[in-house]
Amino acid sequence: MSTTRNVAVLVGSLRKESFNRKLARAMIALAPESLKLEIVEIGAMPHYNQDYETDLPQSYVDFRKRIADSAAVLFVSPEYNRSIPGVLKNAIDVGSRPSGKSVWNGKPAAIVTVSPGVLGGFGANHHLRQSIVPLNMPTLQTPEAYIGKAADLFDDKGELTAVSTREFVQKFLLAFARWIERNAAN
Repeated sequence: MSTTRNVAVLVGSLRKESFNRKLARAMIALAPESLKLEIVEIGAMPHYNQDYETDLPQSYVDFRKRIADSAAVLFVSPEYNRSIPGVLKNAIDVGSRPSGKSVWNGKPAAIVTVSPGVLGGFGANHHLRQSIVPLNMPTLQTPEAYIGKAADLFDDKGELTAVSTREFVQKFLLAFARWIERNAAN
């Protein structure tokens, strides 16, 4: 019998009704029973500053604990200027410090990028992969998830209505669940 794994979901867009947040919510609803996905908010943390390590902002403490307590991490991000949003990079930096105490270390990860364009955030997806290499996060390689034409995927209530995308998300999440089982620390 498979264990239920807690998965931290980091949404790279702060906009309340962003396509990425909508897809993250759909993924939570479509997740297999072996995964419990939960969005971990990243927008309230101040920019990483090593000076804070002597008097940590509570937002850093809370964020690091949420990631440390998770079995895996799912990144859901838009593409900004062929890269990831600054807020997501900041969250990565906050979790990776201080040196030698990264909360990311060994956590299985998966990346989904969502865009209104046809490339589906391809640049951001690959730049994010580069950013997490030094974090020692085994990252799901396939299926790759570049979700394009996002404006056509949701109804006016924010529900994912595109059948082919729903089916892809379900397959992606099953692959991620298997990946977590193979790579989870405990």
